[in-house]
Parts: sequence; structure tokens; C-alpha cells
Amino acid sequence: MIVTYKVLIIDDEPLARRGIRARLKRFTDFVVVGDCEDGTSGVEAIKHHQPDLVFLDIEMPAMSGFEMLSKLPKKTLPLIIFLTAYGEYALSAFEVRAFDYLLKPIDNARFAETITYARERLKLKAAGSVDERVSSLLSELGERDKRYVERFMVRVGSRITFVSADEIDWIGAVGDYAALHVGAQSSLIRETLNTLETSLDPEKFVRIHRSAIIRVSKIAELRTLPNRELHVKLITGTTLKVSRTYRARFDEWMTGR
Repeated sequence: MIVTYKVLIIDDEPLARRGIRARLKRFTDFVVVGDCEDGTSGVEAIKHHQPDLVFLDIEMPAMSGFEMLSKLPKKTLPLIIFLTAYGEYALSAFEVRAFDYLLKPIDNARFAETITYARERLKLKAAGSVDERVSSLLSELGERDKRYVERFMVRVGSRITFVSADEIDWIGAVGDYAALHVGAQSSLIRETLNTLETSLDPEKFVRIHRSAIIRVSKIAELRTLPNRELHVKLITGTTLKVSRTYRARFDEWMTGR
């Protein structure tokens, strides 16, 4: 009797999902039961399908792979293969606990190694040890999240560069991405402003609009318009509006200075 394993793919990029499906065709004991484009549907799919193996993208908008895992019962977690385009802090955490992960773009030889790894672990029914390591990983990342981010990794083609939080003038929303503005330069990262707002030091950054976070040390002046609108001018010359939604929060920050 041939043993088969149920596979679920969770990645917001359609090409990435199709790529994994195509590569899995060589491995007939792994059967794809579904794929999802976001963390919310991923949680529901795991509960519904109860897969043996999940390919999980870390950097998804709205809900990251780590946030998604934290919403699932730890005792019933499947084997997880993490997918990432970058993520220095995450990769080191995986390596310490012998987690497997795939770097994008995925290498075919590396993918085959990953399937061999997954098959061995599933045959040994090592889900218990995997659960413990997932819990440990989530706990460690939770502790790291309590510290504010100090720099961002920016992927440009095959290059990865770093932007220090202390260099940033302001951050603007670009759909499900964010643009880090440093002087005349801007860099896109796959994060939402809601996520960034909680990871940035509130002593250094304040949100003034649903589409803008500013570094407070970059404020040059405030301008109140006749219609009672408040505009913030940065030392770079950029002028941004403080929206009504965030005005009370900004005023509270002002009074606390």
C-alpha cells in the first residue's frame, strides 16, 4: 500500500503556488489538497483539510506566516516548510531548531532535498517534536517582537540591502506594501503600515494618517490651515497631512513631549 501525504500551499503569490504544485508532480506520494493566498484562509484550510505538510510563506500582507501559526492549536500543527525571499532573523531561528525552509526563487535540487526531509519526518511520525519546536520558535519570535525593529531588509532583484530605522524620514503605504523614504530615495518592503506601526519605537515614530508614519525627529514645523487641517513639514521639505482619524493620537503625542 502506497502511503500518501496531504499537502497545503499558503502563499500570496500565484506564481509561487503554481511553482510548488509543478515541482510536487515528481513526488507522487505528496498530494496537494489545496492552496491559499492569505493567512486567514490558510488557518481555515488547515483546520478543514488537516494536512500532513504545509508550505508556508512568511512574508504575507495582513497576516504573516508566523501570525497565522499562532492562531492554530499547537498540538495539531502539521509539518511546516517555510518559504521566504529573505529574513535574516527568521532563517537563523529555523537553523537553530533544524527547521527546513526554502529560499525564493526556489532551487529544484534544494526542493528535492526538502521533500526527502519531509518524507523522513512524516514516516517517523515526528509531529510531536515538530510541535514543540514550532511553539518554541513562536515564543522566541514573540519575545523578539517586543523589541522594536532597528533595520529593514530591502530586496531589489537579486540584491538585498538594508535600511536603518534611524535613517527613515517617513513611511508611506503603497497598497499592501510600504515605501521607506530616506531623503530623495524610497524602498519598497512587503509590510503593511498596521504591522509597521506596532514594530517601530513609538518614541521615534508616530502615525499621522492611514497611509503615513513619520519619524518625529524629522519634523521641521506644523501648519494649521484655516479649515483646521494640520500639516506636518519634514526637514526634507516633504509636507504630509495629519488625518482626522489620527489627529487625537498626534495631539496626545504632542502634549507628551
